[in-house]
Amino acid sequence: MRTQYLAALVAAWLLLPTSASLADATSDKIRERGIITFGVILSGPPYGYIDPKTKEELGFNIDLAREIGRRLGVNVALVPVTPPNRVQFLQQGKVDALIANMDWTAERAEILNFAPTPFFRVGGALLARKSAAIKHWSDLKGKPVCVSQGSNYAKPLAEEFGAQVKGYPNQPESLLALRGGNCVAAVHVSGTLRALVKDRADEWQEFELPLPTDLIPSDGVVWVRKGEADIQARIDAILKELHGSGFILGIAEKNGLTIDDFLREANARFKS
Repeated sequence: MRTQYLAALVAAWLLLPTSASLADATSDKIRERGIITFGVILSGPPYGYIDPKTKEELGFNIDLAREIGRRLGVNVALVPVTPPNRVQFLQQGKVDALIANMDWTAERAEILNFAPTPFFRVGGALLARKSAAIKHWSDLKGKPVCVSQGSNYAKPLAEEFGAQVKGYPNQPESLLALRGGNCVAAVHVSGTLRALVKDRADEWQEFELPLPTDLIPSDGVVWVRKGEADIQARIDAILKELHGSGFILGIAEKNGLTIDDFLREANARFKS
């Protein structure tokens, strides 16, 4: 009886999905469908937005997603996500990967996998009314600050600078709350806010980006599900190629992003 019991345990263990089978699951599905599905945020330039005339998805993240798909030899489907639902969309299999303004954090890395090679490095900029006279991050102590729900800027704003953080479902609603006086400032990805005050200067003439430094500059990474090492490795190899070839530098310049030391160094490192 004991021998039969042990044999049954071994047989059951052998039938469990191994890490290798889990790792190949998404890659197999992508090959079978001929499509990789990326979750993207379309809240505004330069990372992701919808052209009002053509209704086409455009932006740095969109260009990156499409090139990854091209190098995988499959088509790309883009699924709009928001900060509150992007992790759930990935975990539930509604998308295969995320390029969704979701920088690396240790907390996120506990529940998801990611391609280790970052495609960008960016922090949060602060947008405030000029009359607020904010000169330092410490000036936010005790004041309401708008962010997107799930933003990694919420924790340092509250814990390091004593701000009263108010989360909104997405960036447009956060900025609407700022304009409505519900917050003294809003903190979002710096590239987006810089593009906003530059391209829509008349609409935002009462506002400014008063602080010269970004909040917690972090690595932008492509996220995948836990255990899916195969697609993780394939995307990571492609990102190295895209840095080395200058493709990422090119789409950063095309979309009006700052060509900083991180991008130059990544290009030089992977070019060889």
